[in-house]
Amino acid sequence: MRASGDREEPTADRTAGHLAPASRRVVLKGAAVTAGLAATGTATTRPAYAGDDRPGRHESVTARMGGTSVTLSLADGALRWSARRNGRTVIDTSALGLRLGDGTVLGADVRVIGERYGTHRTTWTPVYGRNATVTDHYQEQRWDLVDRASGIRFGVQARAYKTGVALRYLLLDEGTATVADELTTFVFPDGTTVYSARDENAYEPVAPGSVPVTGTAGTDNGPLTDLPLTATLTGGLIACVCESARVDYPRLMLGSVAGEPNTLAAFLMEHTARGTGPVETTSTVTTPFATPWRAVVMGAGHAELVDNAELVLNLAPPNALPDPSWIKPGKVFRCDLSTAAGLQGVDFAVARGLQYIEYDAGWYGPEFTTPDATRPIAAIDLPSVISYATSKGIGVFLYVNRLALTDADFLFGLYKSWGVRGIKLGFINDGTQTMTNQITDWARTAAKYRLLIDMHDDVRPFGYERTYPNWISLEGVRGNEQFPTATHNVTLPFARNIGGPMDYTICYGQSRDKTTNAHQMAMAVVYYQPLNFLFWYDKPSKYGNPASWPGLPWFNAVPVTWDESRTLAGAIGEYIAVARRGGSTWYLGAMTNESSRTLSLPLSFLGSGTYTATVYADGTPGSSPFRTPVVVGTRTVTAADTLDAAMAPAGGQAVVLTPS
Repeated sequence: MRASGDREEPTADRTAGHLAPASRRVVLKGAAVTAGLAATGTATTRPAYAGDDRPGRHESVTARMGGTSVTLSLADGALRWSARRNGRTVIDTSALGLRLGDGTVLGADVRVIGERYGTHRTTWTPVYGRNATVTDHYQEQRWDLVDRASGIRFGVQARAYKTGVALRYLLLDEGTATVADELTTFVFPDGTTVYSARDENAYEPVAPGSVPVTGTAGTDNGPLTDLPLTATLTGGLIACVCESARVDYPRLMLGSVAGEPNTLAAFLMEHTARGTGPVETTSTVTTPFATPWRAVVMGAGHAELVDNAELVLNLAPPNALPDPSWIKPGKVFRCDLSTAAGLQGVDFAVARGLQYIEYDAGWYGPEFTTPDATRPIAAIDLPSVISYATSKGIGVFLYVNRLALTDADFLFGLYKSWGVRGIKLGFINDGTQTMTNQITDWARTAAKYRLLIDMHDDVRPFGYERTYPNWISLEGVRGNEQFPTATHNVTLPFARNIGGPMDYTICYGQSRDKTTNAHQMAMAVVYYQPLNFLFWYDKPSKYGNPASWPGLPWFNAVPVTWDESRTLAGAIGEYIAVARRGGSTWYLGAMTNESSRTLSLPLSFLGSGTYTATVYADGTPGSSPFRTPVVVGTRTVTAADTLDAAMAPAGGQAVVLTPS
């Protein structure tokens, strides 16, 4: 693990306002925000269009980087945007704008009063991640605008990266503003399929105009889908819509638009995902204010999309923690709710190369009727378990339902005094501006007490694992503990996991699996999950005879964070193969859907010399995928070789490549 932290300096345009008292009145006045480019780049400012009020004026600006472009345009005063990849349309001409609480629409009739453009390039070091270093290289175009009717000034920033595009709005004047709606649309080309999923439902491939109606009377209801939202275009192009740097603002969903079959429109959540708490139809912010980034991660092919996911991190605020050296990613084992199970779990963690154990729901009583998470049940001598775990170099995580979080500062401080290393929060109600602020406050408070935090249920990523790297994981996905299909599993690398880390419990050796054990093993590399729960639903005694479980050495060895990552092959919903390096050793995971297949994978990513490949593969298919055995073999390979990864239906392959 790298403990040096995120070293890139924040730029002035990466700030956001703070929550102001609720008001229906819009007050925007005073000096404009001076959001610019970092000193490592170049920037140019164009003077304002003094007095240019000519009707019918058409103009545009385009940011370009590595074959990717994003264009801002004005036609008859209406603000629009579009994006292209290698000369092909990814987002056709689409709307931009905000609707304020008093009905004012910013973006329908505007005039450009200033322009900034330039390039930026830095390399920064994450505390942990998919790669040891991340390059942040983009070209930016920014328009400062005035709404003709109200005189309100605002701006739009657009960035082009080689890996995709992003844009956001700037409310430029000092005061407060009440935002009712975001009017951004995403118009896709003909023939596009989007992968729609809401809450913890499975992904459903549909046309953009055919997102299913979901929700209840107590939640946001309509043809709505959560982010990340992946779209496949004709000719192999693929794109994933994500958000980043969501601060003091509601979560974004996308919805189909009646009569527009290729269009998805922004929808700012007014209810929490589970429909608890107050309804918030508007959000009041202190200005100057920058809205979250709307990012479109792109790939010329499906495999490339997976490697471009760090765009979301590049848009997020840099690491806010002066000393992140205490943050340790790792593998976790969930224990039964007793003292003996905790002690056995510690011994199992030591034997199996894990870093943490966890007590899940119930350790302080029934989670929905016991709001006091300060005392364990009688069956658990928690001080003894924590003391024993600490003596063995194992950390302890505790689960806490949101109902017990009325005073997070007190509770997290108490857990720190006990010697707890991390907390897993359950049934998080993401969605509204209030809940965004609550979630980010929990991450900050946990960091104050040097606690890792894993947020569960319907919470969605927005790049904040860069800002608060102690926020090490989150769920926001139909989990593996629900025993989904292999097709679902090979959709996730191109969809949910593009947005950020994903807590997806690995259910190796479970008879309810709809996949082979090799498929479950491969997840440890295919998915980016720096906090990896292993052996879900199991007890240490199950693995008392290691010879019966040939996959155990793989789980002992495989890391959770990486120095280098390469996606070797992939097609959403069909198959995926990823290689990741930790130190000098490479780990390769491949997975397929319900179709058997063989992937020919060049090993050109290897360094010089020879490597020993230890291959964990599917054996002869059994009567069900779970009954397909894991067979282990070794061979000597070099960078000139090709590995033929043969996989049974719903199968996979896991390979360790060690320098000889």
